[in-house]
Amino acid sequence: MDRPCIPADQSRDKIIVRTSIIGIITNILLSGFKAAIGLISNSIAVVLDAVNNLSDALSSVITIIGTKLSSRKPDKKHPLGHGRIEYLSSLIVSGIVLYAGITALVESIKKIIHPEESNYSVVSLIIIATAVVVKFILGTFVKAQGKKAGSSALVASGSDAFFDAILSASVLLSAIIFLTTGVSLEAYVGIVIAVFIIKAGIEMMVDTLNDILGRRADPEMVHKIKDVILREPDIRGAYDLFINNYGPDKNYATVHIELPDTMTVSEVDKLTRKLQVAVHKETGVILTGVGVYSYNTGDDEISKMRNAIQRKVMSHNYVLQFHGFYVDEDTKSVRFDVVLSFDVDHHEVIKEIYSEIKDMYPDYEFYVTPDVDISD
Repeated sequence: MDRPCIPADQSRDKIIVRTSIIGIITNILLSGFKAAIGLISNSIAVVLDAVNNLSDALSSVITIIGTKLSSRKPDKKHPLGHGRIEYLSSLIVSGIVLYAGITALVESIKKIIHPEESNYSVVSLIIIATAVVVKFILGTFVKAQGKKAGSSALVASGSDAFFDAILSASVLLSAIIFLTTGVSLEAYVGIVIAVFIIKAGIEMMVDTLNDILGRRADPEMVHKIKDVILREPDIRGAYDLFINNYGPDKNYATVHIELPDTMTVSEVDKLTRKLQVAVHKETGVILTGVGVYSYNTGDDEISKMRNAIQRKVMSHNYVLQFHGFYVDEDTKSVRFDVVLSFDVDHHEVIKEIYSEIKDMYPDYEFYVTPDVDISD
């Protein structure tokens, strides 16, 4: 099922690009003013603050490029689109931030080893104070636009702008302390700024790498999808929900549902198509595959057998879930799935489970399938 081309996606891109352009212009202007003040007053803290603004502007440029490239239509080589390019652009941005932080740290340490007297003017203090206010307003605007567009990158940029306002305020405070007491703290403030920039760069990089490697599905989204599925009266359970992310708001999922063994293929086909439409409409997730478990109907003895086996299997702490149980009386076979913890040897555990239930029902053959704990 192809992802529909909806105006909302286009609007999202426009919001991100427009907001990023405003951020670029604002940060370049702030960087220019701060750099001039820093060089005139011989203040390393102000210069580093200017560099931080410049890195923010460069980050916005890369965000725009990433957004434009990620919005390209799917093609034969990339049938699920180019959405993950946004994650690559975020990785580049985090690298820039990390480099800026390390450079700032080195320069601040040099300033401590070889101190130089600063010379602030009233005009420079007014400009720095103005920059604090501008950054606070910019952060409020960017964060609001990020939430409107559903863009984690813009929300992060807005939060970063708030943080920049605090850093600029610390530079202003160190300048005031120097003018009133003669004590120079700017190199030490520069180190504090550098450490926070490095911390932000590392966090951004780790967060982006998690997106690229693949995260565990958001529990709220998992529950929402399962709620939609379980509205259907014939479905007894929804399991093994696996969500693949191909960029912001581009999620594809597969799931197993448990249905009565009396349903025909035609009825199952009709039901799964209905589920695909409902899930996409209510969550935006495209359900690309629906697997089916059948459960026995109209046999009390099989229900007792299921309950007994389930109690035995679930008595182990390493078994997180039990589902897909079905008994074929013609072949004297039983099949079911178990979701196992990551911290056990699945092969050894399955052998143990098989041995225990074989002792309980020696006349039956068992097929136990281990599942990965991929979602809540």
